[in-house]
Amino acid sequence: MTREEIDTVIIGGGQAGLAMSYSLAQFGREHVILERQRIAERWRSERWDSLTFQFPNWTMQLPGYPYQGTDPEGFAHRDEVVHFIESYATFIQAPVRCGVSVTSLSMEPGSARFQIETDSASITAANVVIATGPYQQPAIPAVIGEMNGIFQVHSSRYRNPDGLPPGAVLVVGSGASGCQITEDLLRCGRRVYLAVGAHRRVPRRYRGRDFAYWEFALGEFDRTVDQRPAERVSPLLTGVGGGHDIDLRRLAYEGVVLLGRLLAGEQSKLAFSSDLRATLLRGDQWFEQFVTAADAYAQRNGLDLPDADVARKPMPDPKEASISIQELDLKAAGISSILWATGFRHNFGWVHVPIFADGDEQLRLEPVHARGVTRIPGLYLLGLPWLYKRKSSLMAGVGEDAAFLANHIATRN
Repeated sequence: MTREEIDTVIIGGGQAGLAMSYSLAQFGREHVILERQRIAERWRSERWDSLTFQFPNWTMQLPGYPYQGTDPEGFAHRDEVVHFIESYATFIQAPVRCGVSVTSLSMEPGSARFQIETDSASITAANVVIATGPYQQPAIPAVIGEMNGIFQVHSSRYRNPDGLPPGAVLVVGSGASGCQITEDLLRCGRRVYLAVGAHRRVPRRYRGRDFAYWEFALGEFDRTVDQRPAERVSPLLTGVGGGHDIDLRRLAYEGVVLLGRLLAGEQSKLAFSSDLRATLLRGDQWFEQFVTAADAYAQRNGLDLPDADVARKPMPDPKEASISIQELDLKAAGISSILWATGFRHNFGWVHVPIFADGDEQLRLEPVHARGVTRIPGLYLLGLPWLYKRKSSLMAGVGEDAAFLANHIATRN
């Protein structure tokens, strides 16, 4: 095993790690990026086949590298996103070492430097930036017991309907991923049951402008962590087919059976909450709040925009939503698969440096930091949701945080 000394090590070769590399290069700082597989690996191997960028292409930008294509209002396919990130790495001549897995990060005994152990080398560094992203470990809730004969898969391992056994599918989780996969299954003629949780219904486009335009204009993407709302609910968006609204009631009219939150279950029999109607109504409130804010902004700034091009009144509740099924026998319903679209949690089990919340040092789930600066001098975080702003984990926002951290490193030593 080789031994090296490097000023700054960036762990992770996705959009955050590359943005950090660009920013450090502006200060002439020596650094290297360690990537466990390939650049933008999660876009390659942990996304389904039909996935598109959920914001318009003009938001696909990294420091010093705006969108390069001819369709700024379109929605790039997953493979185009990979190409964009790869091209960026080439453009900035990023010092990436692919196929290098970091197995341990600790403090070098008797010094303030860091010890990074990989599967091929041992590296000592004065600074370390953890840029492994927000999608680290699938979060599957422990609410059901043994499910004999039921195939289960997390959204990060789903590719297309052909990868699931024949039969109906229960999708658990009604965020953007759950709804997009539900549409993917519907297009292939699958019967789908969707367990609905908190969601934010929004228009894909409003008064001729994309949702992303309004979020930037209204300052929503620039909300800082101190302004973070108590209820953090992601909007339902898709770029498939040129982008369109995702409406749970419309999905129900197309054949999806809507259910409340999954509570518990075992041996193919599941229990669901009776909160479906209230959850749909809360989604409607988010929609109303958004269009009201957009209209006020347009009037306040004298914008010459088309009239509202979406209906303000929601569709009526379908029969299933009104009844709200609370018990379901998967086998009797012909359900052969459960697809968990339940998000991700952090995985910092390899970090052996005390940066975690008190009482969380054993679990190592939530690192403590202020705008990515941890309490251990020289150790930083980048690319996490709400690292500093709502846009911190977005391609269009990570560069701002990277520039801040690069300046911190440059002025530190």
